[in-house]
Amino acid sequence: MINYAQQNPDSETIAPAAEEHIAPAPRVSVQAFCESVETAAAVQSAGADRRLGKAHLKVQMGGMTAAAEAYRNAPTPNVIVLETDGRGDILAGLDHLATVCDPGTRVVVIGRINDVTLYRELVRRGVSDYLITPVSTIDIVRSVCGLFSTPEAKAVGRIIAVVGAKGGVGASTIAHNVAWAIARDLALDSVVADLDLAFGTAGLDYNQDPPQGIAEAVFSPDRVDTAFIDRLLSKCTDHLSLLAAPATLDRVYDFGTEAFDSIFDTLRSAVPCIVLDVPHQWSGWARRALVNADDILIVAEPDLANLRNTKNLFDLLKAARPNDRVPLYCLNKTGIPKRPEISAKEFAKAMESEPVASIPFEPQAFGIAANNGQMIAEVSASHRAAEIFLQIAQRLTGRGETKKSRSSLLAPLLDRLKSKS
Repeated sequence: MINYAQQNPDSETIAPAAEEHIAPAPRVSVQAFCESVETAAAVQSAGADRRLGKAHLKVQMGGMTAAAEAYRNAPTPNVIVLETDGRGDILAGLDHLATVCDPGTRVVVIGRINDVTLYRELVRRGVSDYLITPVSTIDIVRSVCGLFSTPEAKAVGRIIAVVGAKGGVGASTIAHNVAWAIARDLALDSVVADLDLAFGTAGLDYNQDPPQGIAEAVFSPDRVDTAFIDRLLSKCTDHLSLLAAPATLDRVYDFGTEAFDSIFDTLRSAVPCIVLDVPHQWSGWARRALVNADDILIVAEPDLANLRNTKNLFDLLKAARPNDRVPLYCLNKTGIPKRPEISAKEFAKAMESEPVASIPFEPQAFGIAANNGQMIAEVSASHRAAEIFLQIAQRLTGRGETKKSRSSLLAPLLDRLKSKS
């Protein structure tokens, strides 16, 4: 992929769009040869980004001269990032590097010259990307990750993680209803992965009882591929499938930090949207699932313990994901009679951000839905909670409009005109 940065070298670096989705890079080796400490710092920071978590990145100084010397008697990595200060001949330096560069190595050049003729010559020589200084961390992340997601390739799925700030706040119910809205109203093929293997409720909420589910994949990591995962999925609707938890206690579910990595990677390659129902626990794999997700929704009730936990989660995830959108949070079960609550305004003041939604306490509607194995929109399509779930789905997926056609005030008149014609 060629991504020629048409920008003013003297301008400030522009932050990425809020809805930008950058697919993670695979396990590759990346070596950078920089001329300036500012670029070296940006590349080093990019190596800490979650989307380059699998890449092995090494930063050195010296630019093209150092790169040519380093690879004279050594194999080249998958990706070379080269910075040039513009004082010498960039093309001559690349030609010299080509004599020691292994076939298949991809080259990203960072330079000061903003010239279309130079860009064409770089493309002709096989340079994969050209960035104009100054570059930011997200510029490097976007460039390296973009080398492995061509327009012809299948889009990499977006992972949305939903977690409760406290047990019993209704995070699973919200995760399942939001996933339903993503699939039904946004017409986006989706999978719900229930990560609470001992006590998961996704099977009950969707009225599914599959014989197999996510446990088979976790305990057989060497078998995980697209065909294997497809056999484990339970189809809920045309656009929604479920990777159900066994919800049994016949074994202990202790996992390593990377236990779910192969499952998530396989789902990413096959499904546009994956909603993770993350249980309220703090383990290595749970933290990794949240940090590596593309978007995060924290569900909380309006009390002090939830406020503390939401703030802790929010701050940790924001610090661990400096180049991503900040986590979203919503308030659930608001307005319980006679219960003292922290108002949404006070909650937002402490969090220094507004909740994406406040879902009122509706025990009858949610109780009927839970006992019938239905979503709120199935129990009552006009229920206000169904609209809230759709709004959350739109925020999490970055889609402002639904695929469903909405009736307008002119619809009856248009229908009469059609019938007369």
